[in-house]
Amino acid sequence: MVDVSTPTRRTARTRTRTWAVVLAACVGQFLVVLDVSVVNVALPSMRTDLGLSTAGLQWVLNAYSIAFAGFMLLGGRAADIYGRKRMFLVGLGLFTAASLAGGLAQEGWQLLAARAAQGLGAAVLAPATLTLLTAAVPEGPARTKAIGTWMAVGAGGGATGGLIGGALTDALSWRWVLLINVPVGVLVLAGAAIWLAEGRTGERSRIDFTGALLVTAGLASVAYGIVQTEESGWTAAATLVPLLGGLMLLALFVLVEARTAKPLMPLRVLGARAVASANVAMLVLGSATFSMWYFMTVYAQNVLGYTALEAGLALMPTSVAIVVGSKCAPRLMARVGAKNLALVGTVVAAAGFGWQSTMTADGSYLTAVCLPGVLMMAGAGLASTPLASLATSGAAPGESGLVSGIVNTSRTMGGALGLAVLSTVAAARTAGGTGPEDLTAGYALAFRTSGSVLLAGLLLMILWLPRHRSVQR
Repeated sequence: MVDVSTPTRRTARTRTRTWAVVLAACVGQFLVVLDVSVVNVALPSMRTDLGLSTAGLQWVLNAYSIAFAGFMLLGGRAADIYGRKRMFLVGLGLFTAASLAGGLAQEGWQLLAARAAQGLGAAVLAPATLTLLTAAVPEGPARTKAIGTWMAVGAGGGATGGLIGGALTDALSWRWVLLINVPVGVLVLAGAAIWLAEGRTGERSRIDFTGALLVTAGLASVAYGIVQTEESGWTAAATLVPLLGGLMLLALFVLVEARTAKPLMPLRVLGARAVASANVAMLVLGSATFSMWYFMTVYAQNVLGYTALEAGLALMPTSVAIVVGSKCAPRLMARVGAKNLALVGTVVAAAGFGWQSTMTADGSYLTAVCLPGVLMMAGAGLASTPLASLATSGAAPGESGLVSGIVNTSRTMGGALGLAVLSTVAAARTAGGTGPEDLTAGYALAFRTSGSVLLAGLLLMILWLPRHRSVQR
């Protein structure tokens, strides 16, 4: 008689452990993506409660996105060197603690510090979620299905952020937009500590902390300098010192990356035309489109009088549009080519921004929020996927993961800097006015500027992007 119970139990335990890994990775990714968008509809309430200035309000978004972008590549490298499970737990623990600190903040600076800490936690957590998943699920249909689930959950976090944030803000308080992460994070931390297995793919080696600090500090300094132009002008010391200091830090970052043995961002990968051009295009696209959520939210609440929940519901079609655009892009790429689809998506997005720039203080939902918003984000979804594909197609064997991380970093960095510039543009047009017409004029100019940036990006793509009929991934 043959005893088959032990292998059966082992197989069942392995299957259970695998799906525990998939669940933990998906929840972690959901939280990271959710926190990019969930705070948007809560911004007016945060401003009222904590007395934040207009500049401070945009830093609620930028503090998270700059820390996230600046440390994302470092987080991916750390997962390889120090262990996927360890860095998952570290990232999620920091993210959860920072969420608690932000939800309990009594001063504006406390909230901004907590958001920066959240971004750092997200930068460690996000790369670890994917490496955990790919290590746990064997290559083949099962892994494809797991990665598809991971991507869908991430897209769902971005799409539902406004709705969740609006519901929590209206029903409870803006603080619960951040506090909701705490019980979820604690549960996932406990489960991950029990079920996840440790593993790493890289040898213990020096990690480029210097590069991560330089690029993050440089970006933050440049963004701060741009914001200061609203109050001090372009020639004041309060503007020039952080601007020039930030540019010097970014130049030093490039120098460090060129000379260090284990760089955070190996400059040689940008030597390929496809990688360099697609990353610059992604940075331009992110600089124009990221700020859309901010301006649409404040327009809906400050001008049209929507509640936080109503604003979240109003932006749901826009959120769905970017998911649909991203999902349709691979099929369309096979027919028209990656470069052509990127151009088409950029044109569609620019048309949406142009339409949105005609907004008025008494605009209707359909023509002042819904339809232009759908065009803007559907175009962004159609353009971003082929740009990412072009970048990875130009990567050397074994570097597609690194290039994917650089693409995400470029998009997020572009978004942070774009928001700083466009907020300054809107404030300059408003000139201190607080009436609906004044605010609308400022927002409209920001959308018009974004549309112009996209058209400049379109010309850049036409001249620089390589032409491929399709991209093999």
